[in-house]
Amino acid sequence: MSRLAEVDLSASLSKKDAAKQLTAAQERLVHLRLLLGGQIGPGELGPPLLVLFEGWDASGKGGAIQRLVAELDPRHVRVAQFAAPSFDEKRHHFLGRFWPVLPGWGGMAVLDRTWYGRVLVERVEGFAPEEAWQRAYGEIVDLETTLAAEGTILVKFWMHVSPEEQLRRFESRRDDPYKAWKLTEEDWRNREKRDAYEAAVEEMLERTDHPSGHWQVIAGDDKRSARVAVVRAVCEAIEVALKDRGIDADPPLAPNPS
Repeated sequence: MSRLAEVDLSASLSKKDAAKQLTAAQERLVHLRLLLGGQIGPGELGPPLLVLFEGWDASGKGGAIQRLVAELDPRHVRVAQFAAPSFDEKRHHFLGRFWPVLPGWGGMAVLDRTWYGRVLVERVEGFAPEEAWQRAYGEIVDLETTLAAEGTILVKFWMHVSPEEQLRRFESRRDDPYKAWKLTEEDWRNREKRDAYEAAVEEMLERTDHPSGHWQVIAGDDKRSARVAVVRAVCEAIEVALKDRGIDADPPLAPNPS
C-alpha cells in the first residue's frame, strides 16, 4: 500500500480539545525553542532547527505554520516561502537559493515549499528535464544528510488532504472575497493532474526518506488535528535530538531576580 493511502484522513478533534492540546504543545515548543537558543537552561546554543513544509494546494500548510510559530518570539524564528525560481535563480544549481535561509546553531527556520519542488512541480510540469529531477533525489538526500551531520534537526512534513476536501476548500476560497487571492488558475490545473502529482509524491516519499530526514505525512482533512500534530511532531523531534546529545530538555529554570 502507498504511503498516502495509509493515512487515516478521518482523524479529527473538537474545537475545545484542539484548543487545549494546541496550547499545551505551543507552550512546550516555546520552552524548547528558548532552550535551543540558549535563552534558558545551560545558556549554550543548541543545534539548528529546520522545518520543511510540502503538501497539496489548500492542504493547510499556511495555517499549520502560523500555529507553529505563533507563540515564538519573531526574533527566534525565520519563515521563508518559496515559489517558482526567478530567471536569475535558474542560472544556478537549484539548491543554491535555499542556502541563505538555512539556520545556524541556536537558530530556527521554517520553509513553506522547499527544494522538493524539483521532484514535484518541476517534474510534473516538465520544467526540469528527467535527467535533472532524477538526479535531484540523491542531491537532496546528500544535502539533508550533510546538514544533519553538522547537527541540524530536520523535520519534514507532507500535508495530505483528500481530493474531496481539497475541492471544498477551493470552492470556499473562490467564494470568499478575502481569500480568493489564494486561489489561482494554476491551482485548478494542478488539481486536474492529481494522479501525476500523487505518483511524484509517492516516489519522493520513498526515495528521500532517510535516517537523517524522515517524512511525516500529516492527515490534513481536519485542520485542527493537523495543526496539533505538526506542533507536537516538532517538539518531539527537538526532544529526541537533545536527548541524543545528552542535553536535559527540562532543566531547572533560574529564579526571576525581580
